[in-house]
Amino acid sequence: MRHFLTIIDHDPDTLRHLLAEAARLKAAVAHGDFADTLRHKIVGLVFEKPSLRTRVSFEAGVAQLGGTSLFQAGSEVGLGVRETIPDFARTLSQFVNCVVLRVFKHATVEQVAKWGTVPVINGLSDTSHPCQAMADVLTLQETAGDVKGKTVAFIGDGNNVARSLAVLCGKLGVTFILARPDGYGFPAEFAKNYTTRVGPKLPEETADPAAAVKAADVIYTDVWTSMGQEAEREERLRIFAPYQVNAALLKKAPKHTKVLHCLPAHRGEEITDDVMESPASAVFQQAGNRMHAQKAILEWLFNG
Repeated sequence: MRHFLTIIDHDPDTLRHLLAEAARLKAAVAHGDFADTLRHKIVGLVFEKPSLRTRVSFEAGVAQLGGTSLFQAGSEVGLGVRETIPDFARTLSQFVNCVVLRVFKHATVEQVAKWGTVPVINGLSDTSHPCQAMADVLTLQETAGDVKGKTVAFIGDGNNVARSLAVLCGKLGVTFILARPDGYGFPAEFAKNYTTRVGPKLPEETADPAAAVKAADVIYTDVWTSMGQEAEREERLRIFAPYQVNAALLKKAPKHTKVLHCLPAHRGEEITDDVMESPASAVFQQAGNRMHAQKAILEWLFNG
């Protein structure tokens, strides 16, 4: 049985196949051609964290493929509180054909995949955001063509989004550069897994955002304070202030460079209004691509 828990679990050919299928499905919808590949399939969405893009993109994508989705807030389910995760996983598997989880701890995703009897998709965990990475590279593919040899400059924290995207870039021959303050780079465990399962050369890290973007095909940013880090907000605002994606930084990049953000954006913090609304921004194209990337993943889980 297949799952989609992290990017690192999958070989480059599988990932390329999924990106090609996402592009095909997107083009089909543009021509009014909707597949029926999830007919009579029920996808359960269980979210411990609030969401706009992840929930709506999965619900809309499942509907476009002819399936049904059921949403359950994590506060109502009480993962590991009202009942054990093994009991939850085995029970839910009786009712749905696939489970999408958006959770605080990645161990929850792994436990549901271990004990359940249906495919599991990681819709976000503390260490990984694989569906977002697939949408990101689909957007790079649309804006820059063949992704091999391209460069992504991620400006900010070495968080779950950066980690998933760095792994996907590494598997597809894309240069990934993380520009971050000292102490906010990739953790040692990530580096160990990367060198073991992706390649011996780690993604580049620098404290200089201008150096990171000088040859970038994409400049990527994310919020400086994620859910669960609210107590660090004021300190992070101070530390990350030099890492804002603004017009001055964009001028240091090639003219063709596009700007991405996984959203929601804190305008005026990690990114400015003028950049978000500039011709360089592909942020909302990127947001739409979440649905098509996830549709490709769903089809692959069910149909190969």
